[in-house]
Amino acid sequence: MFVAGHRGLVGSAIVRALDARGQADIITRGHAELDLTDQQQVRAFFATGGIDTVYLAAARVGGIHANHTFPAEFIQQNLMIAAVVIHEAWRAGVKRALFLGSSCIYPKFAPQPISEAALLTGPLEPTNAPYALAKIAGIALCESYNRQYGTDYRCVMPTNLYGPGDNYHPDNSHVIPGLLRRLHEASMAHAQQVPVWGSGTPLREFLYADDLAAACLHVMALPEAVYRQTAPAGFLNVGSNEEVSIRELAGLVAQTVGFRGDIVFDSSKPDGTPRKRLDCTALAATGWQPAVTLRDGLRLAYLDALQSARLAHGTAPAQHVEA
Repeated sequence: MFVAGHRGLVGSAIVRALDARGQADIITRGHAELDLTDQQQVRAFFATGGIDTVYLAAARVGGIHANHTFPAEFIQQNLMIAAVVIHEAWRAGVKRALFLGSSCIYPKFAPQPISEAALLTGPLEPTNAPYALAKIAGIALCESYNRQYGTDYRCVMPTNLYGPGDNYHPDNSHVIPGLLRRLHEASMAHAQQVPVWGSGTPLREFLYADDLAAACLHVMALPEAVYRQTAPAGFLNVGSNEEVSIRELAGLVAQTVGFRGDIVFDSSKPDGTPRKRLDCTALAATGWQPAVTLRDGLRLAYLDALQSARLAHGTAPAQHVEA
């Protein structure tokens, strides 16, 4: 069993979930060992044998700033990862795989909550369209190989993710790690104000990474006929069923890290999609539900960031991080 992207937010959560279930034959490779955009390297890797299942969690990811700054890298690298890994897995005889997509595949103004049927019914959000197109291509790859070659390649589309092992880069992180870093540093410095991009009004749904990992294992455990009946669009949404505004989220993060100053929203910066909540009815019908609330997940993510030194240890009041 190969977990591609095992050092990332999603891949590391999948490895933890597999370990917890006693899965002993987990194969992983770091980027220095295996460049997933290099077809010859990937072909040689699969040729070693012993791989019967692939979790494709590797991706070039980032927030609004990163998507806006590096559109070429986002589409090229993610297209190559999907095309190379899926093709070489099939070529090596791998029958089962799970492709991890993103809720950004949906139109900017899709009806809410967004069902799987909304795919390709309208224009994408421009700020992350290159990344979204690469993920849509990944879905099409899986479905095409299933139809032509009889593989069992499945896809899940998670909502916005956060959790242990997240990226806290000051410019290229997603909204939750970005807010955790900025407000943690402001708390340490006893700052009076913290600026945040956008108006604060967009509504978002967030899912703890370990909940997504549990959903991935759940989806892979479904009988093939059940999966195909449940996912006629070729993929399943995975969400938390919790929705908050960015303004509310910033307040929760401030409570988590102990920041007591003012949060000032800069409406001259882009908001992205005004609302994005997934309809997870199909997945729920198979018996899966998320287990971690946003408030608890923020606390766990913050503790992990401190303990793993992704954030410098500071003076945030203890009551904000205790269970």
